[in-house]
Amino acid sequence: MPEVDIKKGEPIDRALKRLKGKMESEGIIEEMRRLRSFETPAQRTKRKARAAAKRNRGNRFRFTLREDKPKEERS
Repeated sequence: MPEVDIKKGEPIDRALKRLKGKMESEGIIEEMRRLRSFETPAQRTKRKARAAAKRNRGNRFRFTLREDKPKEERS
């Protein structure tokens, strides 16, 4: 569980913002939203497919931009 030390004279809003940032970075908020209601197997499959597509978005151009040059014949 993430902890936030509140300094003397620090506004509560700032401490809550730091706590929220730590919770988001650890994935706690996303897990709470996911567990708030029952997720059917079909919904779980769609969620995982969307996450995989999001991870692979940058990779699809890596291979398509490379020009295929014919290999030179060896003598």
